[in-house]
Amino acid sequence: MREEAPADHHTDELRTLVLRAKTGDSDAFGTLYDRYLDLVYRYIYYRVGSHPLAEDLTSETFLRALRRISDFTWQGRDFGAWLVTIARNLVTDHFKSGRYRLEVTTGEVLDVPVDGASIPENAVVTAIINDRVLRAVRDLNPEQQECVVLRFLHGLSLAETALIMGKKSGAIKALQFRAVKALARALKPDFD
Repeated sequence: MREEAPADHHTDELRTLVLRAKTGDSDAFGTLYDRYLDLVYRYIYYRVGSHPLAEDLTSETFLRALRRISDFTWQGRDFGAWLVTIARNLVTDHFKSGRYRLEVTTGEVLDVPVDGASIPENAVVTAIINDRVLRAVRDLNPEQQECVVLRFLHGLSLAETALIMGKKSGAIKALQFRAVKALARALKPDFD
């Protein structure tokens, strides 16, 4: 008898939760909320740069998801990607209102040193590098910014990123390539 792979178990558990939530099980939806809250909030915060606005849009994302959960179908789509798609649409609607401009903020994104947190020199160098990289990301065009944020800050796959951005995986690969190339050009003088 073959052991079930951890990824298969995770997928089965997630499907069960979603099915329970679709039938009105509020505990199941609460578990999904707990599991995906950070992903959705971080995605929105990186796009809007304001904690209160990110909190409002995150709440609205889950409210819409609750209202539409009966419409959710798997079709190769991860539940988290579905939530981020809802969040993306809300952020887009917010910026279409005309009063706001889309930008990726540099504050609080990567302000914790990766290694040697107790060594002040490492913390300073890491903070300088993070600030410079995030300024370079902010200088990318909006589609490239979103691609970089989804792929590298959120760790989403090409397929998930394509789904969220409404593009084909090949287009995301090309977009990512151009974004990374632009970042390399922008950062080259700083890191030579």
